[in-house]
Amino acid sequence: MQQVNCELLNDPFEIGGQKLRSRLFTGTGKFSSHELVPQIIEASGTQVVTMALRRLDWRNPQENILNYIPKGITLLPNTSGARTAEEAIRIARLAKAAGCGNWIKIEVIQDQRYLLPDNPETLIAAEQLVKEGFVVLPYMSPDLGTARRLESVGAAAVMPLGAPIGSNRGLQTRELIRILIEEISLPIIVDAGIGRPSEAAEALEMGAAAVLVNTAIATADQPLEMAHAFRLAVEAGRSAYLAGLGARRDQAEASSPLTGFLREE
Repeated sequence: MQQVNCELLNDPFEIGGQKLRSRLFTGTGKFSSHELVPQIIEASGTQVVTMALRRLDWRNPQENILNYIPKGITLLPNTSGARTAEEAIRIARLAKAAGCGNWIKIEVIQDQRYLLPDNPETLIAAEQLVKEGFVVLPYMSPDLGTARRLESVGAAAVMPLGAPIGSNRGLQTRELIRILIEEISLPIIVDAGIGRPSEAAEALEMGAAAVLVNTAIATADQPLEMAHAFRLAVEAGRSAYLAGLGARRDQAEASSPLTGFLREE
């Protein structure tokens, strides 16, 4: 039987005019060594890698994460550390000036306990950066009103959290994410909290365009094997979505007739 995956299904999706085959985005944080990063990229099959601008150390090439990202990978700098829209805008401009391209993942976080995104400040930053020609992917709490406003100002996608950053708690916000998938025409990329490949598969089964996974891979006992497992899970989830999941029922229904071979006496 012929193996089926997203590439064979010819099922790319598009962000900022760029067609992507892989629906798994990965990060660069928390790994024991920068040297693992290119191996993770290969094992995961990702085409988009996010990174914090503060991790670019031009004075020390061994600590500059850019030196470990293979050519052909789309960089997605994030505004990690920004507490306001103004700070996020400044970080985005610095990333572009540093040669990281015009994709930007907006992160505006004032809450230091749960690290939840500030949706109003995120919207302000998104609107300004779109005007400046950035391909804007905002990290946000899954709120339909905010998602609609982000869509209206020209965001390229929205990235709702599944659970708090780094928690590995999975899709705690699944019903809110489902609403965004149903109501927003932009790609929905589930970001933060996914801890298991099965959760990534579930997000794709729901109709999410992609997922971003970092902590679950970086903190696994075997990160390379886990990166590959997430790759397979994302492909399986997308294939299941395209195949059309069977309807759920409240009561049992036999897959074969229960009558016809036994007679009641």
